[in-house]
Formats: sequence, structure tokens, C-alpha cells
Amino acid sequence: MNTAPQHTAPRHTAREAARHMAIEPSVLYFGTPVVLLSTENMDGSANLAPISSAWALGHTVVLGLGRDGQTARNLRSRPELVINLPAPGQWRAVERLAPLTGRNPVPPTKAEGCRFAPDKFGAAGLTEEPSHVVRPPRVAECPVQLEARAERVRPDVAGEFVIVEAGVAKVHADPRIVVPGTDYIDPAAWSPLIYNFRHYFGLGPELGHSYRTQTPRTTSSPGRGGVSGRSRG
Repeated sequence: MNTAPQHTAPRHTAREAARHMAIEPSVLYFGTPVVLLSTENMDGSANLAPISSAWALGHTVVLGLGRDGQTARNLRSRPELVINLPAPGQWRAVERLAPLTGRNPVPPTKAEGCRFAPDKFGAAGLTEEPSHVVRPPRVAECPVQLEARAERVRPDVAGEFVIVEAGVAKVHADPRIVVPGTDYIDPAAWSPLIYNFRHYFGLGPELGHSYRTQTPRTTSSPGRGGVSGRSRG
């Protein structure tokens, strides 16, 4: 006789089923950090583009790019880049970049209203800062800057975007967000700019920390808003 426990599907009441509804959103940007990617154009000038699909795994950063943008074109032949992370107070500078492209003529796949801009740094009111180990410049106003190299550039499964796996070679951080005497970012002092369903946000007060943290505190610091950056926006 089979005495193994029988697993049945959970029963849901009508009230429980009403807690959720099936939707079809046009985008799935459910709270992702904004990064500004600086790459090198064919003529040696710098391109700067805001990206809202980025995540890190160890010292690899995975990026999602538009298939026909200047950034994807640059990385296919010149793989060096800088992954600049702006602070929440710099969202206006990011938004000034949003309708711009380094492609001329503008690709037909770009959103309506997108226009060509040869000097993206100038258009955003941001400053180029020389990098140490890659050719593209850093964004001086961004509190965190990652010099990297695109090790793999490939299309996504739908063929509409490009997925980049970049190995980080050097990290720069504003001293105000680094735990003194360490190489650790202080999470109470640093808040990334978050892109949440096409709206910009910063982080709220700390709720707690992981058991793996290397920057523990006995109490959180809800009054610290982090570095706002030097954006002219």
C-alpha cells in the first residue's frame, strides 16, 4: 500500500484569488538601477547612454541594450566601456540623455522624438573624466564608476535587444560613500538611482541587512540620504 503523503493543489477562496489580477504591462522595469555607459565612437570621441537593465554577478556586470543604438555598435568593435552609476539627485541629467542617440541618421527602431546628438556629455551637463585602464572616459559626477571590458556581446532570445557581459577591471568610488579604512561601499551612505516602471526613485530607509554583510551596524541610519552627486541637473 502506498503510504506516501498525497500532495494536492492548494485550495484558494474567492477572496484570495481576488488579491491578484492578470495584466500585460508594456515593460518589466520592476525597480532596476540606472547606469550611464560611456563607450568609444569610431572617431575616438565618447558616447554616453542611459541604461535601465543592469545587474552584477561577482565582478561581471550584465547589461541589456537596444539592438540598434550607438552603444551596442561601439561594443561590437571596441569592447571597452565605463559603467557609471548616478545618484538619485542626478535623474534630470539622465533624463536629458534619454531622447538622444549617437547614431546618425537616427535608426527607425528608436522611439518617436529621439534625435541625434554628437556631444552627449555636453547635452547632459556632465563632465568627462579620464579612465585608468580603458579608453572611454568616466562621468565625473557619478559617485560610482566601473571600468570594464565587454567579454561577450550577443542578441537576446527575441532578437530585439543585445545582452552584454562585461568584466570589471577597476572600481572608483566617491570617498564619502566608502567605509573608512576599507574597500567597502557604505550602504547607508550610497543610494543608486532606481528606474521603476519608467519613473525615477532613490532607496528608502534601511530595513535590515543580510547575514553576509561586511558592513554591519547595530542600528540603521534612516536620516542619511546618500551622496547626491554634482549633477548640474
